[in-house]
Amino acid sequence: MTSDPASMPERGPSVQRVTDTAFTTHGLGHAYGRVVALHTLDLDVPPGQIGLVGANGAGKSTLIKVLLGILSPTTGSATVLGMDTRSDMIGIRSLVGYMPEGPCLPLEQTAADFLVYAAGTAGLPPDAARQRASDVLTLVGLDEERFRYLGDYSTGMKQRAKLAQAIVHDPQLVFLDEPTSGLDPSGREEMLDLIARLGSFGIDVVVSSHVLRDIERTCTWVVMLDEGTLLHAGPLGEGEAGDRVRLEVNGDIEQVADALSSSGAEVAVDGRKLLIRYDEGDVFDVIRDVAARSGVSIRRLDAGAASLEEMFLRRGGAG
Repeated sequence: MTSDPASMPERGPSVQRVTDTAFTTHGLGHAYGRVVALHTLDLDVPPGQIGLVGANGAGKSTLIKVLLGILSPTTGSATVLGMDTRSDMIGIRSLVGYMPEGPCLPLEQTAADFLVYAAGTAGLPPDAARQRASDVLTLVGLDEERFRYLGDYSTGMKQRAKLAQAIVHDPQLVFLDEPTSGLDPSGREEMLDLIARLGSFGIDVVVSSHVLRDIERTCTWVVMLDEGTLLHAGPLGEGEAGDRVRLEVNGDIEQVADALSSSGAEVAVDGRKLLIRYDEGDVFDVIRDVAARSGVSIRRLDAGAASLEEMFLRRGGAG
């Protein structure tokens, strides 16, 4: 793996998945004194790339901490990978990784020492821990910086180190709480690329973010929260306009809409966007041809039409 950062190191003894769910909740609630952070959530979330979305204060971090056993639910129950969060936290933590939102790194340690320590606490013997630390630091792009102190790292490098410690023990499931927080645009794109690749390594991911485009970029399932209340849970793109595509163009949008309608497509105009359905052939070929004839350039073209922002607002979210 050290010669190929796109691969993961060989796994240790695997643990057979005993459930077809990443996590479930039944009437789950949590309150900080008189402030209720979560209201009776009922969820059954499958494995995969899962987005946990909502505005700041929606209850995302609280839900993650309850699922990790950091907080105890005030009401209801929850399971992670089929294990109860009240009675089997050791089993859960052996199979789960966690990247917190806030500062958590030992700034007076090098990244290499920290990752060896993190791998060792997960049960890897010393030689395996050193190899795993080296491999994972290469994976996240810190191989040439592994012997620098974490306190000397930039914000982007610290976020990568936090991700590395979350996956160094080869978990089945990893919780990432606002993983792009504080990153510049290029750093954000690099982090999202890393997150998107985790699924190919057999690691299920829960990404918590208030940035809806980050979730659209990395996830296939979404859980929407608003002020601790569940708005929606399901596959990304399910529901409103899920059988359409969304088009944004640079140019005369009404002209494009008329041309698409004349070609037999069903078109709805939503501000500067077009929601398009075409049952007679390849919708993307029709859009390409219409754009070429109309002399406009395509700014954005998405399959699965309804954006998270549109879904969130339609379901009453605070945005």
